[in-house]
This record gives sequence, structure tokens and C-alpha cells, in this order.
Amino acid sequence: MLVKNLLQKKGNAIYSVSPDNSVYQAIEKMAELDIGALVVMSNDVLKGIISERDYRNKVILKGRASRTTAVKQIMSDKVVCVTPDDSVNLCMQLMTDKRIRHLPVLEDEKLVGVISIGDVVKSVIENQKNEIDSLRDYITSGSGYPG
Repeated sequence: MLVKNLLQKKGNAIYSVSPDNSVYQAIEKMAELDIGALVVMSNDVLKGIISERDYRNKVILKGRASRTTAVKQIMSDKVVCVTPDDSVNLCMQLMTDKRIRHLPVLEDEKLVGVISIGDVVKSVIENQKNEIDSLRDYITSGSGYPG
């Protein structure tokens, strides 16, 4: 399965904050949306990503105040991205290797979606279930089975 197929199923909703927003505003938005990360955008250009992990490691554990710390101060600015034509398996590999949970999807330098580890796992499980069902159908139909 390709990323574009996954986005067709889950939708292309993109939730973002500005680099100048406070970390508190970003965390508040994540809580409202029940999500674990937001892309950081400026003039429709991807500048970074901020996650719950960034908040934990760069605000709470450093003794910073979330209301007075700007997103740009703690965001991850080296963002790993994928394209709509990349495979879901590649996404799983990237997420595992880089220890990340969210991948922005870029098409011609434009952000067209974001996928999470949950989206990827759900897709893999769905594909495996479909393969198992197809194999069961094949076996029970007797097609090509000499027995």
C-alpha cells in the first residue's frame, strides 16, 4: 500500500501551529484534537514538527514555562518526510529507525498530509487481514488444491 492510499482512507486533515505560538497553545491544541504532534508552518511552508516528546524533553525536564516558550524554541526542525508515492512499509521502517511517530507527507514541496504510527499499523493489519482472507478463500474453494 502507498501513502496516497492511506491518506485517501484517513483524510488529508493537517493540524498546525506557527513557530511563534507558545508551547502552551500547541499543547492545548493537541489536547483538543487528541493528537500527539503538530506540524509547524510559516507562510504555508513546513518549518518543523512539535510533539508531546518535545514538550516533555525540552520544556518540562528543562524547567521552562510553556506559556512563555515559543514553539520555534523546542520544535524539531530536521523533519523526516515522505511522499504520496512512498510505501507504507517504508514509513514503518523510517518510524522505527528514526524513533518517530509522525511523518509529514510532501508532494512537490507542498504539505499534503500527515501520517502517524497508528495510521501505519492500522494499514498493515488491514492488509494482512485481507491477505489471510484471500488465502482462506483460495484454500476453501479448492482452486489449485490437489487434495
